[in-house]
Amino acid sequence: MTEKKSDFSRRDFLKGAAGVVLVGSAGLSTACDKQASPKPEGHKTVTKQKLPNRPKSKVVLIRDQGVLDKNRKVNSEVIARMTDDGVTALLGESEAASAWARLLQPADILGIKSNVWRFLPTPPGLEEVVRQRALGIGIPAEQISVDDRSVLSNPVFKKATALINMRTLRTHHWSGVGSCIKNYIMFSPAPSSWHDDSCANLAGVWDLPQVKGKTRLNILVMLTPLFHGKGPHHFQAQYTWEYMGLIIGTDPVAVDATGVRILEAKRKEYFKKLEPFVTPAKHIRVAEEKYGLGVADPSRIEVIKLGWKEGILI
Repeated sequence: MTEKKSDFSRRDFLKGAAGVVLVGSAGLSTACDKQASPKPEGHKTVTKQKLPNRPKSKVVLIRDQGVLDKNRKVNSEVIARMTDDGVTALLGESEAASAWARLLQPADILGIKSNVWRFLPTPPGLEEVVRQRALGIGIPAEQISVDDRSVLSNPVFKKATALINMRTLRTHHWSGVGSCIKNYIMFSPAPSSWHDDSCANLAGVWDLPQVKGKTRLNILVMLTPLFHGKGPHHFQAQYTWEYMGLIIGTDPVAVDATGVRILEAKRKEYFKKLEPFVTPAKHIRVAEEKYGLGVADPSRIEVIKLGWKEGILI
């Protein structure tokens, strides 16, 4: 496959932390200057506390106008190129093969966690791209599986040493948005038990034995995201648009937080005012503050933007 040159420099994607993004418990309490009590005249010693070093994350937002045809059918060659270019930029490699080799090993047993929601499923073309890259690494076909609702009974997922997580972004009745963090809810034997308090504790699913520490990559599909709706099974095509993008990262919280910023901007553009989600997507913030799963604060997320820039909204 011919590598498409990106419109950013080598210096750009080596800026900050190279390689796999630092994800983990963030020091969330910001040190503040203490209010000084009155001092005797002539007192000059004033000491300011330093802010703690807080981890940052990096995600790649890549867009291409050619990824969909006039009927919104996915162009398999374009989505393959987008995925390869995104992974390459994320990991600071010059070749896609080298980047994928940093994510997967021939000995891995790989579960590709997809999403089959009938209105906006994970594109089969994207599933095939990831499967082919895994085969190219040397993982045997029988050690690769794509699944969503049967992950608990799927033999490959039961033994998986590696997971790749991908789904389409949409608004959601219970959690505000359905995105990468929520995509793992099917690893729970009782998915509905996570619905309390706007699904605030969804990141707890990532501590389940079949999931913890196994995720190598998250891909949030932004080809035709759903930015508004009401009710548990809502879908109206008028609330989707051809954004033609993917958000790619090793940190699911940073990936989701970036996707939500785009949905918020689209909602403001469409409704001509700030229009909060019907259900707040609080689980993304809680994923950082309570579970240390990744970074939700936009000021600590580096977004590398590749490809088509018109209407990027971020």
